[in-house]
Amino acid sequence: MASKPSETNDAEPPQNYEDLIRLIHDRHDQMSKTYQRISEYLTQNPNEIAVQSVNAIAGHCDIHASSFVRFAQALGYSGFKDLQALFQKRLSTAAPGFEARKKALDSELKLRDDHSELGFLRDLVVRDIASLQGLLDQISAADMASASEMIDKADTVYLVGQLRSEPVVNLMRYILTMLGKRCVFLDTSGGLATHMARTIKPNDVLIAVSFRFYATEVVNIVEECATANVPVIAISDSTLSPLTKSADVLFAVPEHDYTFSRSLAAPMCLAQALLVSVAARLQSDPKDPRIPVATSR
Repeated sequence: MASKPSETNDAEPPQNYEDLIRLIHDRHDQMSKTYQRISEYLTQNPNEIAVQSVNAIAGHCDIHASSFVRFAQALGYSGFKDLQALFQKRLSTAAPGFEARKKALDSELKLRDDHSELGFLRDLVVRDIASLQGLLDQISAADMASASEMIDKADTVYLVGQLRSEPVVNLMRYILTMLGKRCVFLDTSGGLATHMARTIKPNDVLIAVSFRFYATEVVNIVEECATANVPVIAISDSTLSPLTKSADVLFAVPEHDYTFSRSLAAPMCLAQALLVSVAARLQSDPKDPRIPVATSR
């Protein structure tokens, strides 16, 4: 049986989604492994939590439904439905119409028994559409503006990402190079990435990309840079990512589970949009811009 995140439940449970996520973050390191997995799933899949039954949610995590109930009770709720109500309220106010889109997606996937090559393509495209819609729902205008300004003002942009994350940073390196912005890719192949990162200055910026299961070297580089007062922009898959505590700006890109691979459509789209906004700041002739000038809304 999983131990509780806290020994006592005397305090009032959080009454809104933001306070709940903050409490989960605060207690995460002290939780049992089972409760950490539950916390990560709750944080990474808020829309699914709002619309699915506890049994369905538990099935996705391969954790017994009773553990979700006990988890909610350990946070001060009478049961899982009280905790779930916060996710439902968030969904109804922040992303109207998502429930209908989610049900339509689920219906389409359940009806599909086509396991041909084209069928796999269709499956991935449908899931990517949902991920891209989630990107619009979850990424804030303030974070986009802040990250764009950090990149624009940096003397040098450093980029780090390994394994599945590497294509994202390679795309960013390509675009920044074409823009004439000085950038350095912390290539791990020679074993020097960590040492190169120690040359980054506070007037530079580090862009780190890492998804489950987070590359240890990338996490270490991000933590060292934050300690050295280097601004950090992180692209990851959850607000419970190990990059969160060190990032000045964190983009938590929603993901949908795949049986074999995970798509890069949403993080690639985010990376491109971010650098298009940087390009708008960098263009040399503001009177005749090639890219519409970004304005805060």
